[in-house]
Amino acid sequence: MSSMAARRMIVRKEPEPEEEERPEEVRLLEALLFASKEPLDEKILSARLPAGADLKTALQILQREYAPRGVNLVKVGGKWAFRTASDLAWLLTREAIQPRKLSRAAIETLAIIAYHQPVTRAEIEDVRGVSMSKGTIDVLLETGWIRPRGRRKVPGRPITYGTSDEFVSHFGLEQLSDLPGLDELKGSGLLDGRLPPGFSVPMPSDDPALRDDEDPLEPGDLDFGLAPRPETTEE
Repeated sequence: MSSMAARRMIVRKEPEPEEEERPEEVRLLEALLFASKEPLDEKILSARLPAGADLKTALQILQREYAPRGVNLVKVGGKWAFRTASDLAWLLTREAIQPRKLSRAAIETLAIIAYHQPVTRAEIEDVRGVSMSKGTIDVLLETGWIRPRGRRKVPGRPITYGTSDEFVSHFGLEQLSDLPGLDELKGSGLLDGRLPPGFSVPMPSDDPALRDDEDPLEPGDLDFGLAPRPETTEE
């Protein structure tokens, strides 16, 4: 027997490992999330899967599969969506729409609403210490980052405001309580280290349920529209 023939007899081809079968619910989740224009919560996803499907395990599998890819599965605002991997965001900067820069008044108002919601216009002015033009609230309503919640049970029944799902999603938060607390704000330099005694940052709550001091909005309350932007802006 020649040496070549002997070598062929010795060297055996190892069987190729069988590819692990992908669970059907993972494929279904992938299709649902790619087809949806908006993030989907687990209740909606679970309702679209076959009875008995393990949603949490399927989400974990899909999240692991996409972790090294250009698109990742992420949870924002308690809902799931595919988003461009954070380290590749620079690729899309040329295609991004140039956002309008918010005024200082709008930024302060947005922060107050986020941390103090539900809050009325008068309560916002009390925290800021200055009067606020109607245009400031209008701009934030137009961005979709805040929403009218209800009416305060006080004379005049002013509208209360809170943040929206778009706010949580835009800033990449899983939930509103992920906003930075006092120590984080001080560490980032956003707050002066010499704060008055007893100063605190409230724990934000994104509970959509109306509180005891709020009445539901009435028909027509959401049809007030946006007022024309004022000629001058607050500083």
